[in-house]
Amino acid sequence: MAKHAHTVNRGDLDDAQFLEDRLYDFNAAQTGRDDGRYFTFVIRDEMGQIIAGTSGWTWASACEVRTLWVDGAWRGQGLGERLLATVEAEANARGCQIVLLASYSFQAPAFYQRHGYNLVWQLTDFPPGHQFNFLVKQLPAGSEGANEAARPA
Repeated sequence: MAKHAHTVNRGDLDDAQFLEDRLYDFNAAQTGRDDGRYFTFVIRDEMGQIIAGTSGWTWASACEVRTLWVDGAWRGQGLGERLLATVEAEANARGCQIVLLASYSFQAPAFYQRHGYNLVWQLTDFPPGHQFNFLVKQLPAGSEGANEAARPA
């Protein structure tokens, strides 16, 4: 193969998706698991505005929550709990055994721990004065569909 001069350029969201797709293809080829699927669930107010939501993916018997957000005016009213229950029900329906997520100390690690998530790794003083936490919850075996009430319509 001939040597070429290559340049590094700033990419965009389409480029990021392309890279994620290529990494997924590689991972699927290496593991034989091609069952990856994204999920997004939102809660809207009476005006149709999103006031809470969550997104992530499932793959290879695992569910990763990448985002769970509740608008500040709506915090403490059970919306986060409803979203988390919905994610866990969806993970069960997709045959997942674990749910994993990351949460900074100024976000909601205590919330996740109250809901059965275990802290498995922590990066201290990142950002300075805070911690970055990685949490995991083992889902009960054979619980597919056990939480139908939490599943979206």
